[in-house]
Amino acid sequence: MKIGICGGTFDPFHRGHLDPILAVRETMQWDRVIFVPAYVQPFKQDIETASPFHRFTMAALATEAHDDFYVSTVELDRGAVSYTIDTLRQLRAEYSDASFDWIIGDDNLEKLHQWKSIDEIFQLANIVVLSRIGPIGPIGPIGPISFAKNPTVPISATEIRTRLREGRSIEDLVDARVSRYIQHYGLYRKGQS
Repeated sequence: MKIGICGGTFDPFHRGHLDPILAVRETMQWDRVIFVPAYVQPFKQDIETASPFHRFTMAALATEAHDDFYVSTVELDRGAVSYTIDTLRQLRAEYSDASFDWIIGDDNLEKLHQWKSIDEIFQLANIVVLSRIGPIGPIGPIGPISFAKNPTVPISATEIRTRLREGRSIEDLVDARVSRYIQHYGLYRKGQS
């Protein structure tokens, strides 16, 4: 079994998280894609987010139409800063015969060398880079990575949160179920985290 794994804060989960993976999953031959909401990302420890429950639920709503997509609570259950290496070790114990592709956006490449236990990460998973920001320049030696060819979806969670605080529509940026969920719970409005 070949599994693509995509971690992130998903605050909120949007089309930029889903559409590029949908575009390349057959080419990458993923039998399953696992989305892993972070409890707290190492590079975003000082950023306030929606609750882990809300972020998990939005990811689950956005992916429920795809039978081969799953949302894991492995990092949320840990309840601490979420390091990729810890997640890969745990998933390796659960899927001992699978091969893993850890999916990142090209905007994460410049910090990849700072990831905890990056050499072991390269032993446990292939790193697959999806384009988020368009063509990128040369990257220094950071290990074995591959680049998927996907359409860019220029959406950011920051833009979505800003639109919501300003009372503007997000219908074109997120799944309709996610939009209804955000509206129902009043997430990201003025005065709310």
